[in-house]
Amino acid sequence: MSNSVNISVETTCENQIREIGYDGTELYQPPPTLSESLAKCAARIDFSKTSLDDLKKEEKTAAAAEEENKDGTQFQESLWPWDAVRNKLKDALTEICVLSDVISIAKDKRYLVLDPLLEEGDDTKPIVQVYSRKKAISQAAQVLLSGAERLRNAHSEQRSRNVSDFHIELLRLRQNWRLKKVSNAIIGDLSYRTAGSKFGMSGTFEVTKAEEASDDDSTSTSTTSSTATNNGMQMKASSALRVIVPAELQGVAYIKVITQKDQEDLCTAQVNLMGHGPNITAQVGVWQKTLEFAQNVLFCKELFAQLAREAIQLQAPIPHVVIGNQIRATLLPNIQLIISLCHSTTFDSNQPAPINDHDHVLEHSLHQLLREVHYKNSHHPFPHPASAPLGPTKKRMLAGPMAADRETLLDMTKSQTILEQIIAQAQHIFMRKRTQYVLDTLARDVKDPQIVSHWNAMNSPTMSCVKINIVTHGYDAIGRTSLVIHVKERSLKCICRDGRVMRLSYEPQELRDLILCQINSHQISCLVSLARCMAWTVLSNSNHLGIGKVEPLGNASSCLLASPNGDRMIAVQIRCDPQIDVKVYIARSPRQDFFPSPLVPEKLWENLGGNFKEVKFDKIEGKSFLNKMEFLMASLTSNTA
Repeated sequence: MSNSVNISVETTCENQIREIGYDGTELYQPPPTLSESLAKCAARIDFSKTSLDDLKKEEKTAAAAEEENKDGTQFQESLWPWDAVRNKLKDALTEICVLSDVISIAKDKRYLVLDPLLEEGDDTKPIVQVYSRKKAISQAAQVLLSGAERLRNAHSEQRSRNVSDFHIELLRLRQNWRLKKVSNAIIGDLSYRTAGSKFGMSGTFEVTKAEEASDDDSTSTSTTSSTATNNGMQMKASSALRVIVPAELQGVAYIKVITQKDQEDLCTAQVNLMGHGPNITAQVGVWQKTLEFAQNVLFCKELFAQLAREAIQLQAPIPHVVIGNQIRATLLPNIQLIISLCHSTTFDSNQPAPINDHDHVLEHSLHQLLREVHYKNSHHPFPHPASAPLGPTKKRMLAGPMAADRETLLDMTKSQTILEQIIAQAQHIFMRKRTQYVLDTLARDVKDPQIVSHWNAMNSPTMSCVKINIVTHGYDAIGRTSLVIHVKERSLKCICRDGRVMRLSYEPQELRDLILCQINSHQISCLVSLARCMAWTVLSNSNHLGIGKVEPLGNASSCLLASPNGDRMIAVQIRCDPQIDVKVYIARSPRQDFFPSPLVPEKLWENLGGNFKEVKFDKIEGKSFLNKMEFLMASLTSNTA
C-alpha cells in the first residue's frame, strides 16, 4: 500500500459563513434551532389575505402552470406548509373580535342587553303579550308628553320674561360675523382681510354676557345700548350678550365728495355702508346695529387711507393736497375735488340735513374700485407655464411669442389708481353738466331753428354721448342738421353729418361757437333747398362770410338768389352778434333811376340792377325764417308775373 493516495473528504457547507479570519479560518453560523425555524416560518404568514378564495386561486394558477410543464397530473398539496395554522388563527381572531364587540356593546345596556336563558315552560297567551306591549307603549308616551310639556312651559316662560338665551344669540351672531374663541374670551373680526384687504387697523370686537357687563357702570359706554344711543338709535338692551367694539370704531362715519367752483358746490356724494342690504336687526338682535356702524367706520377709514396714499404718490401737474382728513385735487381751472372723512362719536340733533344732490354713480364707483383693489391683492394670475414666475399677467407672458411692440408693452403696464379714476369721473360729470347747460341755454334762447338733444342712456362713467338735431318747424323734409358729441373727461369730440371730426376743449364757449356755426349753416342750406323748390336761382352762398366786423361767437353766412325771370335778386346775411341776426336785401332790374349820360349812353345798362334795399324782415308774415323767406320769394315772383 505504498502507492496509496491521500483523499480529503469535506462535507457540504450548509451553514452560512459568519467570519473569515486573517489566517483563512472560516467561522460558520450555527444552524437555527427548532424554535427559531418555527418563528421564521410563522413570520411568512400573510394575514392580509382574509379569504380562502385568494389562496385557492393561487393554488389553481400554480397547478395550471405545472400541468403545462408536465404531461402527467399528480396531486399537489397546499403551497404554504402553515396553511392550516393560518386559517385556524384567523378564525380564532375573528371570533375573539366579535366577542369583544358584543361585550363592549352589552356593557352600556343601551343597544344590547344580555338576559339568561329561560327554562322551557308553558306558552304565553297572546292576550298577555298584547297587554304588556300596550302598557310599555303607554309608559313611553307618558315620558314624551311630560318632556314636551316641560319644553312648552320653558318656552312660554322665556317669552313672558323677554329674556334671550345667550347661546342662541351667539349662534345668530356667528351666522353673520366671524367669531373665534381665544382662551376664555370670544373675539370677532370686522375687517376685510378675508376679502383681500391689507389695512392695518384692527377690527376686532369682544362678545360677553349681558349679566357680566351690567355690574360695571363705567364700561357701559361701550355696550350695545350706549352705542345705539350714540348713533341716534333708541333701542332697549334686551339682548343676552353685549358687544364691545374699540373706541376708534365707535360713532358714525362717512366720506363726503364735493366738486367746488369758486366756493359753490356743483355736485356731491356721501359714501358709507349704511342703508345697503336688508335690515336684519329685528331678527338677530340689537348688537347688529353696533357692528354695522363699527364696520362702516372701518370701511370709510380704509377707503380714505387708500385715497390719501395715492394722492401723495401721484405726480399731477397741480399737486394734490392732503391735510388732516381732507384731500384736495384740481379737476379743471377753478374747479376742485374735495374728499373729506367725517367721523363723529356723538349724535347731535342739530346736524345739517343730508344733501339732496346725491350722486349714486360716484358712490357706486368708490365701492367697486375698492373691491377691485381687494380682489387684486388676493387673486394673482397663475403662471403659464407652471415654471414661469408669479406676478405677470397672461397678456405679458404672451407678449414674447406674439411679438408685441414697445407701445403695447407700455399699455400693459399702465394702470389707474382709485384716485385717478375718481378724478376722471368727476371731470366727466362736470363736463357733462357744462355741456347740458350750454345746450339747454341755446335751445331756450334760439327759437328758430329748434335744437333737439338726445342723450344716450347707455354711458360709461367717463364718457357720454349726445346727438343734436337742428330742424325748422314745418320744413323737416327740406333739411336737417345732425351732429354727435362725445363728452369725455377734459375734452369734447364732435362728429358732423359730413364726417368732419372736431375736438374741443373744456371751455363752454367753444361748444357754443360750434352750435351757432351749425345753426347758420343749417339756415343757409335750408334756404338754398327752398329756393330751388320755388324755381329761384342760387347765384352764390357762403358759410364763412369774410366781410364786416368779426363776430364774437359763430360766423357770418350769406346767400344770393335770383328770381326765375332774373328781374329780382335777394341777398341774405345771417350773423351772431350775440343773438342770431338776419338781414335781407332786395334789388330790382331794370333800374328805375337809370338815366343815359355821355359816358353810358346805351339803355341796356339799366338791366344790371339797382342798389340793394334792406327789407324790414321782422314785419314779414311768418313763424320762422324759412316761412318768411317763402312768403317773400312768392310775393316777388307774383309781382314779376
